[in-house]
Amino acid sequence: MIDAEFRSEERFSRLSLAYKSDEEKQRVNYCVANIIKKHKKQPETYTTSISGGREVLVIEYHDDNNREAGSIFEEIIKALEITKCI
Repeated sequence: MIDAEFRSEERFSRLSLAYKSDEEKQRVNYCVANIIKKHKKQPETYTTSISGGREVLVIEYHDDNNREAGSIFEEIIKALEITKCI
């Protein structure tokens, strides 16, 4: 199961996607890469390990004055069929 967490402050937005299996990792990375490359604004991304053998892909947009990241994050969440984002 892929978990999603969203955080936003002034001119900053972050979406974190946590997964456990290699299949989920491939699905998340493929989806995110394909959606991001369709947009002009490019984020910073990084992956980190968390407890329980899980990893998190973090997507961050800085200086997001026009709030473009919101629609990109919505597209990612919809494509991954995530029903709950905290």
